[in-house]
Amino acid sequence: LSCKSENKVKTSIQCCNCNTIVGLFPNCKEMVGSKIAAKDHPYEYLCASAMAASINYPLWRASAVGQSGFRVTQASLQKGLYGSSGTARLVMSSLPSSVAPYLHAFAPPYKGMMATILGMTWARGAIFWGSDRGREFLQERFPTLHPGISTLLPPFVVSVLVQCINQPVVRASITLQNPESELANVRAAVRYIAGKYGVRGLWHGTSAGILKTVPKYCTAIVVKDYMEQILPPVEQSSPTYDSDRLWRSATKSAAAGVAGAALTNPLDVIRNEMFKTNLSLMDTVVHLRKELGWRFIMRGMGKNLVAVSIPVASTIFFTDALIQFTTTSVKNE
Repeated sequence: LSCKSENKVKTSIQCCNCNTIVGLFPNCKEMVGSKIAAKDHPYEYLCASAMAASINYPLWRASAVGQSGFRVTQASLQKGLYGSSGTARLVMSSLPSSVAPYLHAFAPPYKGMMATILGMTWARGAIFWGSDRGREFLQERFPTLHPGISTLLPPFVVSVLVQCINQPVVRASITLQNPESELANVRAAVRYIAGKYGVRGLWHGTSAGILKTVPKYCTAIVVKDYMEQILPPVEQSSPTYDSDRLWRSATKSAAAGVAGAALTNPLDVIRNEMFKTNLSLMDTVVHLRKELGWRFIMRGMGKNLVAVSIPVASTIFFTDALIQFTTTSVKNE
């Protein structure tokens, strides 16, 4: 899109120095760097999502155990650490119970690991790429559309679709994380759930999943765009220009990840409890209130801040880093 003054060009990163609104936040800044469009970098989004999913799988596993209320016993830990020495087992058995979920998360067997990583890779990649590309599309086709709609509508639509498609894998993979489960893999978990609750049971908890996923990614994307607007631009003449861009991206990514994770923790707890008990959404809330009171909204908060904020933040950061690397390489050629 051309700006209305000086014939400059808008970018998905920063707007040019005019009064034209770009994105949800209309603060204008000097344009930095070249035009970067999501449609030109789908593989960077996918690769960044794969990197984040692979690195953060153990943290996701610890969060799933904590929020589902699964009990990690010494017997289950020793079962997972069957290859460890007697001294290692003795040391681990003496650690506080609060550490047990993290030990379980890093200990074998890694049930459903590949399916979980692949599911998180395509899902998170689709949401972030679809959100940025959707915003670009709406701005190009409907320039008079309110900027809030062009920013919030794409992540809303894409995250709902992704959650519905991915729900059977999500439920099966979380079910596998119960240390007491005898199920071997995601396929076995899917068969078990379908056999016990019917095929519809695979989509049980979708409502809570949508209530959790949509606000999380909408919040993360809004905060990401807001930070992009308020952070000072990097001087192109700086001798540390490339590293300064990465530090700027890291700040933006961390803020977006923490905001999304903190907001949606109660919905994570409700969704995981629905998987465990197979109760309806409202019955699950009533059950949690009777069992824990309103304290249930804080259950697993610490683990969730780690397990959700880090993957979201690292996906945003890795995407920026990969795009920076590929565009710099092309420019040098």
